[in-house]
Amino acid sequence: MSDVYAQPTAAAEPVTPGDLSQYTTLCLGGPAGRIVTAASAEEIVARVREAGDDLLLLAGGSNVVIGDAGFPGTVLLVRSRGLRMLTEDEHTVTIRVEAGEPWDELVATTVANGWSGLECLSGIPGSTGATPIQNVGAYGQEVAETITGVRVYDRRTGTVDQVAAADCGFAYRSSVFKGNERWVVLSVDFRLARSPLSGPVRYAELARALGVEVGDRVPLAEARATVLRLRAGKGMVLDATDPDTRSVGSFFTNPVLDGAGYALLRERAADLGDPPAWPGAGDMVKVSAAWLIDKAGFGKGHPGPEGVAISSKHTLALTNPTATASTRALLTLAREIRDGVQARFGVTLHPEPILINCTL
Repeated sequence: MSDVYAQPTAAAEPVTPGDLSQYTTLCLGGPAGRIVTAASAEEIVARVREAGDDLLLLAGGSNVVIGDAGFPGTVLLVRSRGLRMLTEDEHTVTIRVEAGEPWDELVATTVANGWSGLECLSGIPGSTGATPIQNVGAYGQEVAETITGVRVYDRRTGTVDQVAAADCGFAYRSSVFKGNERWVVLSVDFRLARSPLSGPVRYAELARALGVEVGDRVPLAEARATVLRLRAGKGMVLDATDPDTRSVGSFFTNPVLDGAGYALLRERAADLGDPPAWPGAGDMVKVSAAWLIDKAGFGKGHPGPEGVAISSKHTLALTNPTATASTRALLTLAREIRDGVQARFGVTLHPEPILINCTL
């Protein structure tokens, strides 16, 4: 197994109790009882064993909302880095990526090497180890399409195991790992195509931006650059100069309704036209949460308490633009939106990020 590259980790971060807001893209979260760092899979396992049950793992901090009271136990900062080749042939490569590897740096590497399969997931903040947990997806791609296995530490058995993709329970923004403290992701295996071209472009907005038809393929670098541009236009690429990026990206998932639920929604939205929707398995239909939020009266820039607001660029992102608000304020705005959509359309929105020591 050869190393494609391996970067040294940064110096160990402070282990004294600190404000967790400095480790989240929302800039929210109270103090930790204790903060430790792990720079390898072996260190992750050792730290988890030492900490016991009262443990919170943080890597990129891009998909988590931490309460104002913080976390009283041990917070483990996952800082493992590196990528190596497991197998390769004329048509594919299979790579193993450490959990702490920054996701967009991985995508950039795959594009530069001519490996197709992750290019439409460019610009998503966070770590590689978080991607199977959420089954991260965007612009027509999901990591479930390329993941072949996830290496985990099983806290129940005390063993390190390989979970095959078929056993990961991948679903829309979900997996067996989500909301389950049993497993700690150590690394993720991806099988990618050797190709200078992207996978078939499936997302209509991306196809329009590329000037191609849905189903066409484009050069990998072109796909990546276009996705980055589209995401940046929505405040979905981290930028210290853009207050709209102090968020967790999409705060609510797109609701998935059965046939009866979708028919009821169309009836309640008759004066607005058909809600944007996409067919799912069976009679299930996925509906645009952004459309529901906007049509319920919560447009871009809609303000909440303490300066929190809906992003000025995208109605799905809730932001902390001044970096001075409380988690309580953000969740107050989230509840206002959730309840407003429920009252107008009879559809309940659910949060996409993981909530720690707080509730919606």
